[in-house]
Amino acid sequence: MRLKDLPTHERPRERALASGVEALADRELLALLLGSGAPGSDAVDLAGQLIARHGGLYELARAAPAELVAHAGVGPAKAARVCAAFHLGRRASGPPPARRAVASTAALAAVAAPHLRGLRTERVVVIVCDGGGTVLRAGPFSPATGDGTSDGSPLSVRELLAHVLRCGGSAFGLAHNHPDGNLEPSRADRQVTHRVQEAAGLVGLRFLDHVIVTEKSWRRVEPGLGS
Repeated sequence: MRLKDLPTHERPRERALASGVEALADRELLALLLGSGAPGSDAVDLAGQLIARHGGLYELARAAPAELVAHAGVGPAKAARVCAAFHLGRRASGPPPARRAVASTAALAAVAAPHLRGLRTERVVVIVCDGGGTVLRAGPFSPATGDGTSDGSPLSVRELLAHVLRCGGSAFGLAHNHPDGNLEPSRADRQVTHRVQEAAGLVGLRFLDHVIVTEKSWRRVEPGLGS
């Protein structure tokens, strides 16, 4: 049966408008994002299949678009909508960064966490602040050289500082995730922290801190050059 063949009061969209999205089951909410089904399956059936295939919403929320497209009936547009919705939810999980001030390492981690949690690959996030610690910009650092990406390339300190200055910042902090949940900083993590701290002072920027963020916690990275 197609969604349009269902009685009006049983259709996900109409139910959401009449009773609120809280009244919908997981697969009904996902069906609203999908918009349509596949041959032999309506949108609700397709949504249920996706959730089951990935072992639940938690894992589905962390799937890449390419993984969703591999499922029959899910094209690029549907995959992009679903991934965007899950990531938007993570970003909205805390107060808007622009209204926050970073006065501690814990505050730095709190601003960075929505940009890092739920990812399967490592990402570097930069939190740019004014002289009083108010957040001017927070988001992934993606320099033109590709350094600092999830492929393990070394962080380009020069481009990092240039990014902070372009944003009009006087202070900044760094954060990156460990998708495996390990909070132990690597030797490279400590070396990067040391290099960034030294370079920031040379150009008159205040380096706030560097933190590792996992799904449930965070940890400060102490600067160092040794193992």
